[in-house]
Amino acid sequence: MDSVFKRLYTDYQQDVFQFLIYLVKNRDIAEDLMQEVFIRVMKSYGQFQGKSSEKTWLFSIAKNVAIDHFRKQSTIKKRILSSFDWSKKDLASESPLPYEIAELNESMKELYMCLDQCTTDQRMVVIMRYIQELSIAETAQILGWTEGKVKTTQHRAIKSLREKMSNRKEAESSERFKVE
Repeated sequence: MDSVFKRLYTDYQQDVFQFLIYLVKNRDIAEDLMQEVFIRVMKSYGQFQGKSSEKTWLFSIAKNVAIDHFRKQSTIKKRILSSFDWSKKDLASESPLPYEIAELNESMKELYMCLDQCTTDQRMVVIMRYIQELSIAETAQILGWTEGKVKTTQHRAIKSLREKMSNRKEAESSERFKVE
């Protein structure tokens, strides 16, 4: 089991980390979640039946860990907001830090911002299909969807991203026109 775990970690830790960081947009949280993924892998590898590839199985675990994280955060936010003193506290932005955005080139920055505005399902499909380069079948298996649903969600995500990016460019053009 030890050598199997080392192989899985060596082969897939970068892919799992990248998937998580695109979902949670925070390096520290993604590292913590990646550890949780591999803890779950250690605990449940004996139950892995080989009905899918190991990579698909790992991404399914990563997806579930991310969903658990978002659920926990939602509960924590509700508790904090209900006890928040609105007259005394400053609100912190959850947007990426400026230096993180500056590191991305302009088109990637636009895509990243537009991807943030997509639904969670659309974001997961785009990340899995285009960033992680998983097949439609692998993505469907990880998400527990049909291949048709993956294709439909992918199509809608691409359409949504195109519209959002087009709207951003039009807004930028009109801003430049006003300035000139």
